[in-house]
Amino acid sequence: MATMVTPEPLTPLSRWYLYAIHGYFCEVMFTAAWEFVVHFNWKFPGVTSVWALFIYGTCILIVERMYLRLRDRCPVLLRCVIYTLWTYLWEFGTGFLLRQFDACPWDYSQFRYNFMGLITAEYALPWFCASFIVERLVIRNTLRLRFDEQADPGTRPVGTANGYVKVD
Repeated sequence: MATMVTPEPLTPLSRWYLYAIHGYFCEVMFTAAWEFVVHFNWKFPGVTSVWALFIYGTCILIVERMYLRLRDRCPVLLRCVIYTLWTYLWEFGTGFLLRQFDACPWDYSQFRYNFMGLITAEYALPWFCASFIVERLVIRNTLRLRFDEQADPGTRPVGTANGYVKVD
């Protein structure tokens, strides 16, 4: 009789990768939507930088740690305010560092409430909404994912729905 092995949670590197891809994709979609709203550009040209993979992956992995520590201590809206403040700090810090090498891919100088062109208050609501989505959909579901090294790709294990192991 085969022994049953409990699927393992994803490694921090695997979660970082998922968070990086999520942030990268969202940035491309946001910039495409922004281009349409501001310039009515029907081509929807979304842009980003390879730096965004590191920036988003690391930022969201840190937000994940915050979520795990704060979820039983404060309400979701307060957590999202904390995540938004962290995002501004992280965006400023990474932008400031990249600017030293002439590699910062964003410049908010044209916004009225910008600080050094690296962050802008006009993005507070989008960052707040993004932090809510990241916690409620991305982080919570990523933490539920499991890696089953012994699973045979292409087969559906007994007791699973649509090939996924239910973990609650």
